[in-house]
Amino acid sequence: MFALKEIKSSTDQSSLKRIGNFIKEARLSREQSVEELASDLKIGSHQLKAIEEGNEEKLPEKVFVKAMVRRISQKLKLDTEFIMNEFKTDRQEIKIEEIVEEVAKKTNKTRQSKDLSPVGFWILILISGFLGLVASSTIFNLFSESFQNQTPKQELIKKTK
Repeated sequence: MFALKEIKSSTDQSSLKRIGNFIKEARLSREQSVEELASDLKIGSHQLKAIEEGNEEKLPEKVFVKAMVRRISQKLKLDTEFIMNEFKTDRQEIKIEEIVEEVAKKTNKTRQSKDLSPVGFWILILISGFLGLVASSTIFNLFSESFQNQTPKQELIKKTK
């Protein structure tokens, strides 16, 4: 499970790290410190550092991070549309923990259906046995009635003589 969390965190942070790198490069090219830019934007310098490092654990909800990134990119005169499109790649990423849960649910459902199948099998056997018994008794009754209604050969021979 530890390996899954490592994989998940590395894929989740990839777009934020790319965006953070763009922002950091733009800030450095304008020779601005983290504190100066954060002060201009009225955000915490620790939040700006977290965005530049792609560190989601130190940031608020994704909605707020997107708003901050939009303001930062506008302030640095970056291509805001391009940077915001980088966030959209997160929507396409697959969260491994969700896949594991989904597979576990489907496995449990399959196990439950397999557990019920022997019960269904025995019910089917009982129903077919009952139908076989009813059919055989009906056939037996039909033959026995037809035998009772027939006159024996000896009586037929006597009648013809």
